[in-house]
Amino acid sequence: MRKIADIRYASALLQWDQETYLPPKGAAIRGQQIATLSEIAHQYFTEESLGALLQELNGRNDLSLREKKNVALTWEDYSKQKKFTPAFVRELTETINKSFHSWLEARKANDFNLFAPDLAKLIGLKKQEAELLGYARHPYDALLNDYDKGSNVQLLDGVFNTIREPLKDLLTKIRSRPQVSNAFLQRHYPKDQQWAFGMQVLKDLGYDLEAGRQDVSEHPFTINFNSRDVRVTTRIDENDLGNMVWSCIHETGHALYEQGLPDEAYGLPLGEAASLTIHESQSRLWENHVGRSLSFCQHYFPILQQYFPEQLKDVTVESFYYGINQVAPSLIRTEADELTYHFHVMIRYELEKGLLENSLATSDIPAWWNEHYGKYLGVKVPDDKRGCLQDVHWSHGSFGYFPTYSLGSFYAAQFYAKASNEIKGLDNQIQTGNTTPLLQWLRTGVHQYGRLYTSEELSQQVSGEVLDIQHFLRYMLDKYRDIYKF
Repeated sequence: MRKIADIRYASALLQWDQETYLPPKGAAIRGQQIATLSEIAHQYFTEESLGALLQELNGRNDLSLREKKNVALTWEDYSKQKKFTPAFVRELTETINKSFHSWLEARKANDFNLFAPDLAKLIGLKKQEAELLGYARHPYDALLNDYDKGSNVQLLDGVFNTIREPLKDLLTKIRSRPQVSNAFLQRHYPKDQQWAFGMQVLKDLGYDLEAGRQDVSEHPFTINFNSRDVRVTTRIDENDLGNMVWSCIHETGHALYEQGLPDEAYGLPLGEAASLTIHESQSRLWENHVGRSLSFCQHYFPILQQYFPEQLKDVTVESFYYGINQVAPSLIRTEADELTYHFHVMIRYELEKGLLENSLATSDIPAWWNEHYGKYLGVKVPDDKRGCLQDVHWSHGSFGYFPTYSLGSFYAAQFYAKASNEIKGLDNQIQTGNTTPLLQWLRTGVHQYGRLYTSEELSQQVSGEVLDIQHFLRYMLDKYRDIYKF
């Protein structure tokens, strides 16, 4: 399993390079290199000898709980991978590589049509993948399950139907009140100072730079090759401070999780994250419950003023806190506030579901997208770059990922509520810049287990209950009642 992991992470390193430093002319051959490594890893992982070994281990009664779980989860992964031929793996990998570069070109040209042919082929392959994996009710279930074991359309429809109206009601209340200003975020903030502040926050929150690094990419992401090499990227807009600051904190949340996974389980399921939903719970917890809190602002705003004395000379801590939590429907998911963010996710969820069930075609995406941004958020989409080309996920073949952002936010609220009860004076500690107790609580409660538990089992372990959306709704109501005075 470690040998297979070596190959997979070597491929991941090439992918990291592809999104950070690869020269444009290297793109075609890089796709071939990644496809070759993916095919080799798949061949090793689907060898009959490995299947026989796993079956033998499954029949033993002298294994510890963790050993049994590693064997059971590896058998589950093995059985899934056996459904794919090496040729399918290579074709999918090569198509993803081609799609990523055509997405980059389409974004530069602001033209979805440049991306559409490769995306259509990729969607066709993801439909094929769903059929190969098998599903009970909906083809999307097969892909959703890949990101969060047990996730399906029925569950997600229920979650989004539960949350939709309360969020609409809260948005209506907020829009009836005077708007808080975040105009100070759109002043000119030089790139170098932004970078320096971001690096300070990364280190302060506990990100180990001897086991990682930060770079710039088109879309911020976290990637790991083992728990001692976990890398993050950010993007910087000199006329939007928020773009960099909270993407840094978000990616730090992902990276802290990866750096907290057990070293000794490298290559095994218990050395991997519980699910993408739990991964998002970590990033959203740090980004929102910590990074957008008044306590965080009280500590970091004076530091930020040292980096940008002119830009922030007329801004107070309170107005900064209000501004960074402004609620206003917008075009870009990664820049959305905590409330309207979930409408962005619902749009993508419904669109992906339609593509997988064939009720929507690739050519329908821009018009459908624009229509639903008007319907859900009341905004007019001006172009493809700020519309359906804004996310990297589809070019990576990541269909089924988006719902984890909302589910992760809901788990984050539940986990943070529990942490606040168990860590004495948590808000006061954050106000002094001390987030170590929170990180240690997450290391013990979440990170150390790897894939030992599913999302719901881990929630039960951490908070004493399965997912309860009321924690998130209470958090939102308390926060925005204070900010908007209703």
